Amino acid sequence: MARMRAAWVGRKAGRGGIGLALAGGGPLGAIFEIGALCALEEAVIGLDLNALDGYVGVSAGSFVAAGLANGMTPRQLCEGFIGNAGPPGDRVDPSLFFRPAWGEVAQRLAALPAHLARAGAGYLLHGRSLLSSMELLGAALPTGLFTQAPLQAKLQRMFTAPGRSNDFRQLRQRLVIVATDLDSGEAVPFGLPGWDHVPVSQAVAASSALPGLFPPLAIDGHWYVDGALKKTLHARVLLDMGLDLLLCVNPLVPFMAGAAGAANRPIPQLVRGGLPMVLSQTFRSFIHSRLELGLQGYAHSHPGTDILLFEPDHRDLELFLANTFDYSQRRRLAEHAYLHTREHLLEQQDRLGPILASHGLALDLAMLTDPGRRLLPRARRGLRGPSRQPAYRTRTGAALQRLDAVLDQLERTLASAA
Repeated sequence: MARMRAAWVGRKAGRGGIGLALAGGGPLGAIFEIGALCALEEAVIGLDLNALDGYVGVSAGSFVAAGLANGMTPRQLCEGFIGNAGPPGDRVDPSLFFRPAWGEVAQRLAALPAHLARAGAGYLLHGRSLLSSMELLGAALPTGLFTQAPLQAKLQRMFTAPGRSNDFRQLRQRLVIVATDLDSGEAVPFGLPGWDHVPVSQAVAASSALPGLFPPLAIDGHWYVDGALKKTLHARVLLDMGLDLLLCVNPLVPFMAGAAGAANRPIPQLVRGGLPMVLSQTFRSFIHSRLELGLQGYAHSHPGTDILLFEPDHRDLELFLANTFDYSQRRRLAEHAYLHTREHLLEQQDRLGPILASHGLALDLAMLTDPGRRLLPRARRGLRGPSRQPAYRTRTGAALQRLDAVLDQLERTLASAA
């Protein structure tokens, strides 16, 4: 991974505590956040990520925030979500994310005859165009491919284990999970008064219901989808608490192809990767531009709060190309985030040190310079600790070469087919 980026907004003025805001990003987002948070807690003396004054999570970030607020350490989240270790009750089987939504499919199929009748009547009896009549059949399409019911049930069991709570009102720290009301487009902060009666597990499922992938989730007669539809971070709900310091983690950034072209290496244009790469870059650019605008607004609306944003470097091609649905990839990417969050903190110690010190925190330089410190057991090749020549340069070069090879093979195949 290229160096992590950290943005600093605002100046400390009060004594309002420390909060954490976690953005979304699907499975990749959760993996990145867990790896980065493990490094932050271990490298920042005095930082206890289970004893902060407030948490806000959106989409995949809601799962991580809910775990932290329930006393699960970043290492425990890593064991359960990535390493398939720790207590069986805390292990999250990746298959839980990909259970087909057969109930949704059956419900839509049952309504298909009625939609066909309406479309036929519109075309044959009311003179509507064929295209206009066919549009009526869109109501028969499932609203999502996978069901969240198994994951929601798993989270409910996790958060009702001894010492934890599935009730926002019973948690020791403020936890806010943001989802989007599908019918109004408004952001709903589950966990704040008026919305704190909803179980935490249900709020997490609603916040991470990405349209098209998961059906909207019904709560109290309203339908909810991914919280990232409205904003990327929703940090204001914590900033209004009067915090001194807000830590933010955003796992998705647009890739800067030109910036990765070191040593005269030719950079493949993303358009050659076809629709998936174009859509990925477009989505990342959209959510990141909203994040930047939000941070600028926070600097004016909450000048008394220091805001530190941690995110990947825009030159990190390996993370951009990552396949997060491969178990081995998830382990490698978590290690990737952990090692280079440490590397970034070490490189930026002169700038970050005074900011952290003003909040009673300090960087653990012994930990940051320990070459043997790792997130997961050393069972993989090609991963190194912080060094003067970061490992991400070698891996990014290899990723560029793989991308070039894939695209060249695609061009040859298309040419031979023509």
